Order: sequence, then structure tokens, then C-alpha cells
Amino acid sequence: MRFDVFQVSRKGGRETNEDRMGYCFTREAGLFALADGMGGHPEGEVASLIALQTLAHLFQQDARPVLGDPQQFLGDTTLIAHQQLLRYAQAKRLSDTPRTTVVACILQGNQAWWAHCGDSRLYFVRGGRLIARTRDHSYTELQEALGRVPNSPEAFNRNVLFTCLGSPGRPMVDTQGPLVLEPGDRLLLCSDGLWGNVPDAEITAQLAGHALHEAVPELVEQALRQGGARCDNVTALAVEWEGEGDPDAGSTQNLGNSGFASTIQGALDADSVASMDDEEIERAVREINEVIRQSGRRSPRP
Repeated sequence: MRFDVFQVSRKGGRETNEDRMGYCFTREAGLFALADGMGGHPEGEVASLIALQTLAHLFQQDARPVLGDPQQFLGDTTLIAHQQLLRYAQAKRLSDTPRTTVVACILQGNQAWWAHCGDSRLYFVRGGRLIARTRDHSYTELQEALGRVPNSPEAFNRNVLFTCLGSPGRPMVDTQGPLVLEPGDRLLLCSDGLWGNVPDAEITAQLAGHALHEAVPELVEQALRQGGARCDNVTALAVEWEGEGDPDAGSTQNLGNSGFASTIQGALDADSVASMDDEEIERAVREINEVIRQSGRRSPRP
């Protein structure tokens, strides 16, 4: 599997950056993920970190070197990440549960699958056109999907979500795929700090018209300019599908003896370290296996 990837995260006007992003891969499959910890609830940066580390750990466990059912994997592991947040809150006796959105994509063979919960988005661009975009789990997008136009622009706050990871109820997780990839296809995962300030048409144009190392920083800078002094965290991870075959030489070297490489496990920054120590992280990872054992890796059906 050959791909090019570029990622950027900026704090914006917020005190901390609660967004997390990263990717991990074998020679034949890759997981790309982004989470946006939710303000108004405790330890949003920990919520997004736990979500991504849960996905990365399970990907490393299951991709040997491919996943048997990528769509099932995304659905199941997203729910396991949700359970991990509930366990974390219980272990720390928090009065409220840390919460996060998440969007994740699997590239395997010549196909793509993705899943999301909340309003972190995935954009799929091919040949200058927007082929697909996730639909936010927000009241604004729900009303638009139902063809209802609010009486005033203030009728629905786009930031109000009806599902996320870490909420008391079972989260809604939408999955899609497989979609057959063509060389040059580009996928962008981003937090609402980006798409809330840059329109879809501009996101598409930048992704289609420039190399990733130019397009992604420019989109992030546009979002920061438009968002102003109180701009939300802005995070973007973009990947270009280059075709089947071994990763490029640098990526292959990073695989090491395990046949697996990840940027997610090392995603701790000063803010995260202050909120979550090594023992807590290790305990969270250990609990993943117990959750898998209890659930049989099959999520309960509604």
C-alpha cells in the first residue's frame, strides 16, 4: 500500500488543544484517525487521546497484515473506545465523562472504509470533485437532511451534537464503504475548527489543486484567519492514495520488526501528560482486551 500523508494541528484561540490525530499502518493496510475532545466536559484532550489509542491498539492487534472486515472493525472499535471513556471516568470518579468526536478511515487493498461519530468530518476528493463527505451528527445537519429550513439562522447551533463518544447513551456510529480507490484520490479528516471556517468548495479546491504539504497548511491557516482571536482548535490529516504495493522506502523502514508503524502512540503533548500519567494510559490499554473479551468483538444491536 503506497500513500502520501500530511497532518497539522493548531491550538487557535483556545487555552489547550483538545484535538488529536494520527495514523498507523502495515504494508497492506492503514488506519487514519482524528478526534476532537469536547469542551464543556472534563479532560477533552484525554478523551480524544484515549479514543485514538484504543483504535490504534486494536488495529495493531487485528491487522496481520490486513483486517478481516474493515467496516466491522471500525464500528466495533469505535464503540469500544466509547466504553473506555466510561471506564476511565468511573476509575477516576469523575462527575461527568470526558467526551469526544471521532472520524476514522481504513485503506486496505484498493478500497476505503470510514466511520464517524459527532462532527469531525471526512472529505473524499477525486479529480477535482467532492465524491463524498460525512454528515455531522448535529441538529443543524439533521434538519437539512430532513429538508427543514430553520426560521432564523440562530434556530439551531451547529455545535450542538446529538451523539458523541463518552455520552451516557449508546453513541451513533455511521460507517461507509467499501469505495474503490484510484491513484490520486485524496481524503481529508478534519475537526470542526477547519470546516466551520472554510467552506466545502474551498476545501475541495485546495485538496484538488495543490500538493498535500501545501494544501493542508493553507487550509488550516485560512481557518485560523477566518476564526479570529477565539478560533477553535484546527486539525487536519490528509492522505493521498498512490496505489497498491509496498509503502515508500521511509515508511517501510519505520515498520521495524513488528511490521507495524504508528504516529498515534506517541501523540502525547504537555497538556496530555499533565492530565493522564503513564500508569493510567497503560491501564486503559489493558482494559481494552477485557472489553473485547466481554463483548466477543460484536457490538450489541439496537
